[in-house]
Amino acid sequence: MTINLFDDGAWLSLRPLTYTRPVADLRIGILTIAEKWNKSMNATSGFLTTDYLSAKYSAENKAELFINGSVCPDQALLEAITALKKGEKLKSAELLIAYKADPGLKPDAEVLHSFKNVLYTGDFVRVVFPEDIFRFNDRELRKDFELLTRGRTSAKLSTTNTFLGDQIFAEEGASAECSTFNSLNGPIYLGKQAEVWEGCHIRGSFALCDHSQVKMGAKIYGQTTIGPFSRVGGEINNAVIWGYSSKGHEGYLGNSVLGQWCNIGADSNNSNLKNNYAEVRLWDYSKESFRKTGLQFCGLIMADHSKCGINTMFNTGTVAGVSANIFGAGFPRNFIPDFAWGGAQGFEVYAIAKMFETTEKVFERRNIKFDQQEKDILAAVFEQTKAYRHF
Repeated sequence: MTINLFDDGAWLSLRPLTYTRPVADLRIGILTIAEKWNKSMNATSGFLTTDYLSAKYSAENKAELFINGSVCPDQALLEAITALKKGEKLKSAELLIAYKADPGLKPDAEVLHSFKNVLYTGDFVRVVFPEDIFRFNDRELRKDFELLTRGRTSAKLSTTNTFLGDQIFAEEGASAECSTFNSLNGPIYLGKQAEVWEGCHIRGSFALCDHSQVKMGAKIYGQTTIGPFSRVGGEINNAVIWGYSSKGHEGYLGNSVLGQWCNIGADSNNSNLKNNYAEVRLWDYSKESFRKTGLQFCGLIMADHSKCGINTMFNTGTVAGVSANIFGAGFPRNFIPDFAWGGAQGFEVYAIAKMFETTEKVFERRNIKFDQQEKDILAAVFEQTKAYRHF
């Protein structure tokens, strides 16, 4: 089956995380949303997204099924979507979940309006705001664990470890020594060639994706995902790190989301609870102001390519945009614009040519080419976010 995953208004409300990707490329649980649909439906997916992302995230021309990229699959939703006939659209109240058209046809708004409505009344997970990623991560991690491990046998882990509970699955090549794994409160998943070094304490639900490492003595609490090709240490709680990122040293990260190609300096910490226990607000790009989250616990939202120096302190509910470089003493502001360079003492513009030089070196360390396609996306983000850099 071939499908296209389309962006709707959630692409705007999920900024800065979506400046560099379609919504369906967000990782929540173990897999990205696109990977969930592909695995669940035995499908190949494309993306219908904003123009400057389309060169990297292209559409499937022969798709006849179109699914909202902000919606995560479950069994009931899969059944409702696969039951759609051509010319039908699945809706939950005013939200368009999916529609089916002739192969190769991408209906415009007028044609889509003529499609027959099919009402869906079930519950489902939809990612609309950045904090939804860590808020729903436990729920999605459990679903992905079942999806990935059903009918399979885990690889063996060393007897030097201590295991509590039996919801532990290791892919081929995963390794761990002298660590404790507590899956009594949620599953633990170790991806291919993932490594847990000596002396770590890990509670489920937890996912360590392919080729990632947990360094010695780390303390990791539940509802946490470490994406592929990442390295983490210190203390982590209910955080999602998408991949190719590092939080390799002591310091606390909680109720947070880190994008790709991020780096957290040694002994850096984020606050996830205000001193007065008040509701946390987050910067909203659409409103150009701070939005109430309804959450008491909310930490750091950091978009792709952002980094912080050693001993950085992040206030409760901080948003750091794409390619922000943060350093120095004191607490930086709660909204750090894209391509900002500095800290509590002030910011200047992180020149894009300088950013490209650094990124090329970062990619080289992973044997990945920093090509023109990546440069074009970042250049587009740089232009779109100029208005936020009032330095």
